[in-house]
Amino acid sequence: MGLDSVFLITLLIVIGALAFDFINGFHDTANAIATAVSTKALRPRIAIVLAALMNFLGAMTFTGVAQTITKDIVNPFELQNGSIVIMASLLSAISWNLITWYYGIPSSSSHALIGSIAGAAIASAGVESLHYKGFVKILEALIFSPIIAFIIGFIIYTIFKISFKNLNLAKTNKRFRYFQIATASLQAYTHGMNDAQKAMGIITMALIANHYHTTFDIPFWVQLSCATAMGLGTSIGGWKIIKTVGGKIMKIRPVNGVAADLSSALIIFGATYIHLPVSTTHVISSSILGVGASHRVRGVKWDTAKTMIITWFITLPITILLAALFYYLLNIVM
Repeated sequence: MGLDSVFLITLLIVIGALAFDFINGFHDTANAIATAVSTKALRPRIAIVLAALMNFLGAMTFTGVAQTITKDIVNPFELQNGSIVIMASLLSAISWNLITWYYGIPSSSSHALIGSIAGAAIASAGVESLHYKGFVKILEALIFSPIIAFIIGFIIYTIFKISFKNLNLAKTNKRFRYFQIATASLQAYTHGMNDAQKAMGIITMALIANHYHTTFDIPFWVQLSCATAMGLGTSIGGWKIIKTVGGKIMKIRPVNGVAADLSSALIIFGATYIHLPVSTTHVISSSILGVGASHRVRGVKWDTAKTMIITWFITLPITILLAALFYYLLNIVM
């Protein structure tokens, strides 16, 4: 492959990764502001502008998760047919994100991307091409983070119930509505911190595989461009998913929203701090489920929760297969 061809493929991967971040912005960020919109703490337009700004700031703060994506699933320095593997991964993750967005299902962009990288790498060089330890560590974070979010959501709302049981419900909710503006902002910030880094990792992986970069450090231009793409994607909004997360799980009041926002922001920040990617969709939805279970188990629309859980489980195997298919197709074309 000539230098011109390598440059062109690298450029296409950068564009594809930024498209993934842009789509992630309107697909996943809806979750970050859904509770604030559904309780009318924020008007939809204001919520989206605020989320876009906080996502951008969050994405400019950390790069540890990006480094994990770059080096812990496969070794980019030894990646066989690296450009095709990365391109197939992006096509698979973007396709699945668009399908689930179209149907209003809050699926995980993180699961989609990680499953896609694994699937394309396996198609290229077999199961042994995966970094088993790193891959398992990432999977553990994706699996356990929603369970912890459910438990934390349940505990925080239980504390709220006990602390405010003697107060007037209408006044309490009114006060919490103002507080929810802060917690929604915090949640959007943590979303940007964790989710935007996944595209940064993909671009850096491509730069290493194509000999344009020699370390696992994330170039500043990659961080800035990914932060901008996610911010712009957020500004488009994700109304279908806001509707699902904000109303179809349970009837959310401001006090519920604050408890759910705090729970999920805590989990996402904690995961980012230890450089682990998590699904913001899973964490936020699970926090709401935990709050709902603590508030009133019968008030939770468990059918919606069941649909989401099924989607969570099928995303990884579907994207592994989809990425392998894209890899074989690209191998024929390129």
